[in-house]
Amino acid sequence: MKLSLKTCFYTMLLFSFFHAFSQEKLVSPWPESSNINQPWARWWWMGSAVDKPNLKRSLIDFHKAGIGGVEITPIYGVKGEENNFIDYLSPKWMEMLDYTIHVSDSLKMQVDMVLGTGWPYGGSHVTLPHAATKLIVEKYTVKKNETFDRNITLDSSKEKTPASLLYVVAYGNDGSFVNLTNELQNKKVNVKDKGLEGSNIKLPNKLEPNKLNWKAKKADYTIYAVFSGKTGQQVKRAAPGGKGYTLDHYSEEALKAYVVPFNEALKGREGKIRAVFNDSFEVYGTDFTPNFFEEFQKLRGYDLKKQLPVLLNETDNEIGNRIRSDYRQTISDLLLNKFDKSWTNWAHSKNFKTKLQAHGSPGNLIDLYASADIPECETFGSMPFDIPGFRRDKEDIREGDADPVMLKFSSSAAHISGKNLVSSETFTWLREHFKTALSQCKPEAEDLMLNGVNHIFLHGSTYSPDRAVWPGWQFYASVNFNSNNTIWEDAPALFSYISNCQSLLQQGKPDNEILLYWPIFDVWDKYEKGTLFYQFKIHSLSDWLYGTSFYDTTKSLMKKGYSVDFISDNFISEAKVVNGNIVLPGGNFKSLVIPSCKKMPVETLQKLIELKKAGASILFEGIPESVPGFKDYKKQEQNLKNLLAENKIQAVSNVFTSLEDAKILPESLVNTGLKFIRRDINGDKIYYLVNHTAKTINDFIPLQVENKEVIILDPLTHESGNAIVNKKDKITYVKIKIEPGQSYFLKTENTASQKKWNYFESASEPIALKGNWKLSFDKGGPKLPADAVVSNLESWTKLSPDAEAFSGSTAYTLQFENPNPKIENWSLNLGDVRESAKVWLNDEFIGTAWSVPYKLNIQKLKPGKNVLKIQVTNLPANRIHDMELKGQEWKIFHEINMVDKDYKKFDATKWNPMPSGLLGPVTLTALKQEN
Repeated sequence: MKLSLKTCFYTMLLFSFFHAFSQEKLVSPWPESSNINQPWARWWWMGSAVDKPNLKRSLIDFHKAGIGGVEITPIYGVKGEENNFIDYLSPKWMEMLDYTIHVSDSLKMQVDMVLGTGWPYGGSHVTLPHAATKLIVEKYTVKKNETFDRNITLDSSKEKTPASLLYVVAYGNDGSFVNLTNELQNKKVNVKDKGLEGSNIKLPNKLEPNKLNWKAKKADYTIYAVFSGKTGQQVKRAAPGGKGYTLDHYSEEALKAYVVPFNEALKGREGKIRAVFNDSFEVYGTDFTPNFFEEFQKLRGYDLKKQLPVLLNETDNEIGNRIRSDYRQTISDLLLNKFDKSWTNWAHSKNFKTKLQAHGSPGNLIDLYASADIPECETFGSMPFDIPGFRRDKEDIREGDADPVMLKFSSSAAHISGKNLVSSETFTWLREHFKTALSQCKPEAEDLMLNGVNHIFLHGSTYSPDRAVWPGWQFYASVNFNSNNTIWEDAPALFSYISNCQSLLQQGKPDNEILLYWPIFDVWDKYEKGTLFYQFKIHSLSDWLYGTSFYDTTKSLMKKGYSVDFISDNFISEAKVVNGNIVLPGGNFKSLVIPSCKKMPVETLQKLIELKKAGASILFEGIPESVPGFKDYKKQEQNLKNLLAENKIQAVSNVFTSLEDAKILPESLVNTGLKFIRRDINGDKIYYLVNHTAKTINDFIPLQVENKEVIILDPLTHESGNAIVNKKDKITYVKIKIEPGQSYFLKTENTASQKKWNYFESASEPIALKGNWKLSFDKGGPKLPADAVVSNLESWTKLSPDAEAFSGSTAYTLQFENPNPKIENWSLNLGDVRESAKVWLNDEFIGTAWSVPYKLNIQKLKPGKNVLKIQVTNLPANRIHDMELKGQEWKIFHEINMVDKDYKKFDATKWNPMPSGLLGPVTLTALKQEN
């Protein structure tokens, strides 16, 4: 049947209508945003001198900027504000907390809080019995047939805090052991004194309660007096009402006593706080708890009192190291089971979550992080990046500790235990005070997200009331994200970028295929100058991480393109095998790699063999030589060797070959230099790709997924579209162009669902925009400099003394001719920007350029004349420099007032003025669309 021309026309019209309608109804590939996607901020309450109007104003500022929640940490106060201080947990303080929660709820924000003030946990209600404890041992020698007759005490000039004598034991040179504890005067029963019913009673000698009268009859003896001492450490940076001893972190009894005032204060507020937070373990020198010896015997199976000479021997020997390993493991177990898990259980009883920084702890970081609902890592200092134009001036930085392997301890704990959120204390000491640019924040945040963090906490923001003169109240180690910092002008762009990234990184589940065993016993077994208190600190990675087979294997796997999570002995014990995959509470893994290690518990090896027999891929890079610990170690060592021999366990010659033989293939996209992390949503994948190299990557990159369409999502602009893909040999190749400093997400799907992604290439050489730039100083201080006109772009600090001292925002306006009216798309490159810029073209807002590369794509220019307006905001450093040169005091804080990045006295008079404004060159490049 022939169709009439009219019928064809209406058919085509109808098709066009439905096509347009379907285009309008495209489902956005971006998840719906929530406050959990947004960055949160640690919020310092100085002296808790807060009031409702300023709390409300601050929270509204946060909300408008794109911050999703706050974590309240009360700290020391401001001089002159003493009358406004509010004691922690007082009725007035709780009123301020309630008001904060109320306003936050109205803004769809959430609130976390520290269970105390400053850090670590402690305070005025911590009594001496529950304060942080240390082991003190005094030694005395007694010759054969001599009598030891004295009151056993500690030198009060050395130990300021009273200590309790727990045990007195004697070791003979013939190998004999005598427990003399019951021979002490206060333990003895006085047979001459009778009670009411005629029984012998104990009448302690109050003047000499620890008097010992004992004769060494059989040999020469060394007497060890074991005291439960106190570190005397006070809470650091405590707020009013929060000063006092730090808490014993190995005692459930101490924790129960600690939460008593919180039980009362938080009554009726269950569930209104999102989470309670515990900062990094900075309880110094605490290697003991009063019932340590009893707990040790339960956990390790032998009486430690009989081994004190070996434990405390200051030589590097096998037996001593084994006993010290047991000691360190016991501290780890007590911290995990008596404190961290109990703390989380307490929080759950109040309908709160827990957020824990485990680093610095003297224990297995994987297990400790996993005990909380939200494990949290931290960055400290500045990391290097190869991005052209990325500034990292040596005089303004301290070297960073954000090693990717260290960061993965927290995210691994979350991934294997099934916790969706991994947080980070972010940007601590990123640069010197007042010298941190938004552009310097971006790659640091990206490295966190690439290593599993998806819930960034800014470090931080200081509550500062309207009455505080500029620069307001300041915390000594933070970037200070609030309206007193000039970078706040364009900070919403940074926060939007983080929010867009985290909205995708909180989707689905982590998709790391490899588990890597952390052989912690190899660390615990080291002599380490005999210390019993062994911390796993981010500031001392060379002591326990760098140079280990574990570290080297992690780096080599990641470099090859494998995604790795770490696993502990405890989590290995929970593993199962289903369809050849290793199943943990948090998900499935394809292989478990055992790096070369010397010590492994028999129980762990037995479990690994069980998993291997059930069909799991278990790859040994090296064979363990022995077992950790002291009890029956020779028998246990033989059991280990028998298991290895009976099950023919051998080391693989090449872990990569073995993985590929098992059809576990890496993401070879890393060969381009791109960094990535991958997540899984019901079989589809999300890739986060970041280019921290010095080169543009413009190619088809391979993804280890078969026959998929791919959506490209730009977290900087919120744009998205379906990529050009090639599908070959079970690999999907995606066309992508990504410049240094840029990032994209790739999201796989079975059928293309979006409009096509726009691929642009340069159609001309860059065209410099020249002419007379009009400068108008819009806002900032100490005062607004006079307007100016310049033809050559250079730092505005060169214009005048007022401009040199100025920190704030300045508008640059230029009128220019359209270079080519035929061009539909242009790239605007602002060149060197100090430090961020909002851009308008012909009075239409184009976007914010705040990170390297400072580029924005713009569409067709008007024929003839066009007007470009660029509002540039610099850092607050020049204004602070000017203040200090003039002797204007702003450092008015009760503690640590103030320090620079190296913890020396802060002195901005030594600084040179920082280049500010639009340094250019500003160019336009014609673009042509490739697809």
